[in-house]
Amino acid sequence: MSTPMSDGSPAQESENPLLRASNPMVSDLEQEVLDEYSRLLGNVNKLSDKLADLSGDPSSLTLDGLRLLERKTATVCTLLKASVYSIVLQQQIFNENEEQQQMEQQGDQMQYHDQGYDYQDEDMSFEGRFT
Repeated sequence: MSTPMSDGSPAQESENPLLRASNPMVSDLEQEVLDEYSRLLGNVNKLSDKLADLSGDPSSLTLDGLRLLERKTATVCTLLKASVYSIVLQQQIFNENEEQQQMEQQGDQMQYHDQGYDYQDEDMSFEGRFT
């Protein structure tokens, strides 16, 4: 006598006489529990076989998906590095321009001072000369 599995296929005949439905020593409730354990064992064995197949030989779809993900990740990484490099380069150019402007301003002030155009320290009042 075969017991149907949860997926509808019949279970193999059990070697244990206690698992047979016709055994008078097992109550109906005990028999139901034993049948459920038998189905659970069959399902766990199927799951184990399926996992062994998947771990031993991954499907080509999974591999293709992982390859695509790897390419996208590499592209994002490259773009991120380029963006960071661009920001650092722009900041360096900005700092160099700022330093150059400061140097030019200091040079202009020195040039005006050398040519006598520096009126900051001189007294600009005309009171003493024309009175």
